[in-house]
Amino acid sequence: MGKKILVTGASGFLGSYLLVTLRQLGYQVRALVRNQKRPAWIEADKLKDVEWVEGDILDIISLEEAMEGMDVVIHSAAMVSFAPQDSKQLYQVNTEGTNNVVNAALEKRIKRLVHISSVAALGRVAGGGWVDEKAKWKEGPLHTHYARSKFQAELHAWRGFSEGLDTVIVNPSTILGFGNWEQSSCAIFKQLYDGFRWYTSGLNGFVDVEDVARATVLLLERAAGGQRYIVNGDSWTFQQLQYCIADGFGRKRPSMKASGILLGLAWRLEALRSWLTNKRPLLTRESARVAMSATRFDNRKLLNDFPEFSYTPLELTIRKACKKYSEKAQAANQAS
Repeated sequence: MGKKILVTGASGFLGSYLLVTLRQLGYQVRALVRNQKRPAWIEADKLKDVEWVEGDILDIISLEEAMEGMDVVIHSAAMVSFAPQDSKQLYQVNTEGTNNVVNAALEKRIKRLVHISSVAALGRVAGGGWVDEKAKWKEGPLHTHYARSKFQAELHAWRGFSEGLDTVIVNPSTILGFGNWEQSSCAIFKQLYDGFRWYTSGLNGFVDVEDVARATVLLLERAAGGQRYIVNGDSWTFQQLQYCIADGFGRKRPSMKASGILLGLAWRLEALRSWLTNKRPLLTRESARVAMSATRFDNRKLLNDFPEFSYTPLELTIRKACKKYSEKAQAANQAS
C-alpha cells in the first residue's frame, strides 16, 4: 500500500498512538492537526520524524494539500459527545468531515483509506445482546447523535469504496489507556481517581488503545478492501470497570448503585443546572442511556482472520494506565 501515511486526528487519543505504532514500523507519517500542539501523554522521542501539518477535515483545500504525495490515509479524526448542544457539531465533524476526507482521497488517488469508525455505528439489539460485523442499522431511540453521525460517516466511506477507493473500516469499542483524562473515554479514570461513588448496571465493550492502534495498522497492511472489523478486547459491566480502576488507584470502590429512575432524575437536574449556569452538563439523557445499556460486541472476526493478533487483558491495560495517571497527578501536585 506504500509507506507514506497521512493520519487525521493525529493529536487525539487514538491518533497519537497510531503515530507511535506507524513510526515503530518504519512508515513515513504525516500528522494532520488543527494546531501544532503535540499530545502531551506521548513521549516526544516516540514522535520523532513525524511531519506535522496544520489543517482541518472541514477544510477541503487543507485536506487535499495534506494528502499530496501520500499513499494511505488513516482517518481517525472524530468528535465524541453526548451533550445535546453538540449535536450539530457532531454531524459536521464526523459526517461532513468524513465526506470531505473521502472526496479528497479520491481526488488525490490515495491507495487505501482506513476509516476509524465505532461500534456505535453498528446496529443494536433492543434489550441488549450480541453485535457483530453483520449487524444492520435500524433507526430508533437506542441511538445517540454520536452513533448516528458515525453511521452516516460510514455511508460516505462505503460510497468512496464504490467509487474505487480501497477502503477498510475499523469499529473499536470504548477505548481505554493513558491520555488526557479531562477528555473522551479517559475521563472515567479521573472520576474514579477523584473518588466517584456511583456505579451503573450497564455492560459495554472496552479495548486497549495500543491494541486498536496495532489492529488498525494490521488491517491497513493485510485486510481485504471492503471489509469491516470490530476491535473489542472484552465486554465488562460498568461496575466491573469502575471497580478495577478504583483498585488501580488504591481508591475505595463505588458503593452506590445508580438505578434507571435515579439516572433519569439526575440528567434532568443536570440539564436544568446547565441551563441556569451556562455550563456543560456532567450527565445527559444520552450518556445516562449508554450507562444503562447492555451490549456485547463479537471480536471473533479479527481473531479468526489474523490469529497472530491478541488483545491485552483489560486488567493490565487499566493497571498500566492508573500508574501513569497517578504519576502525572503527583508530578502536577509537586509542581504546584
